[in-house]
Amino acid sequence: MPQKKTNKEFLELNINSLPYFRGLLRAVEAQVYQEYDLPHPIYDLGCGDGHFESITFDEIIDVGLDPWAAPLKEAVITNGYDLVIQGNGDRVPFSNGVFKSAFSNSVLEHIPDVDAVLKETNRILEMDAPFLFCVPNHQFLRNLSISNFLDRIGLKKMADVYRELFNKISRHHHCDSPETWKKRLDESGFEIVDYWHYFSPRAFHLLEWGHYFGLPALISKKLFGKWILVPTKWNLSLTKAILSSAYHENRRQENGAYTFYITRKKTTC
Repeated sequence: MPQKKTNKEFLELNINSLPYFRGLLRAVEAQVYQEYDLPHPIYDLGCGDGHFESITFDEIIDVGLDPWAAPLKEAVITNGYDLVIQGNGDRVPFSNGVFKSAFSNSVLEHIPDVDAVLKETNRILEMDAPFLFCVPNHQFLRNLSISNFLDRIGLKKMADVYRELFNKISRHHHCDSPETWKKRLDESGFEIVDYWHYFSPRAFHLLEWGHYFGLPALISKKLFGKWILVPTKWNLSLTKAILSSAYHENRRQENGAYTFYITRKKTTC
């Protein structure tokens, strides 16, 4: 499913409007979608505020769904969707086989009953339709630098508490291995075409520490409605320079904390 690559500078576009750690991760993920063709109509499962879509895709996405009303209001403003719907992914108001492709970017890990959502996504896709998604994996918690340091100095209980807290802050219900996802996808009517781990431990440490260094951005968002008050090149040049090597690192990282899956709906379930 190859398609022509874009010349967009995804790192700059994302850190102009997001906390640097989130912007780095989204920029890395945005590159992947440039290499795959998603035929219309396209379904975006967990579209949120539409920010990722507005930067990643030049085309209009047919339908975006999300359970939260406030982000969806922002998604409408981006004009990136023909239709946005508030609802849960396990009950989608469309007939069988309506969509020719789907994607879900860093969403499925937040859904407790992810199996029901996968089965419903499968239902509304036509046979052989591609479904692309990315999630944190079984290496997410083991790559945390602070808990690893605590392990090294013998504070293993404190390290486990930190891992549990970080996972809770991240609102993760699933940080699973490819073996777990393969079983889950197979039972939901999907087969894996390709997958790879991405976001090396070094890149992941930038994300981890960004949760703490990004506090000013959170304050800015609360007070002024913007993550970045001064999104200019001179203000963000140092940030971009620090993140550049992580952004340009090899896509496939054996010890990466996240996994990208290219799947398709099986012709026989």
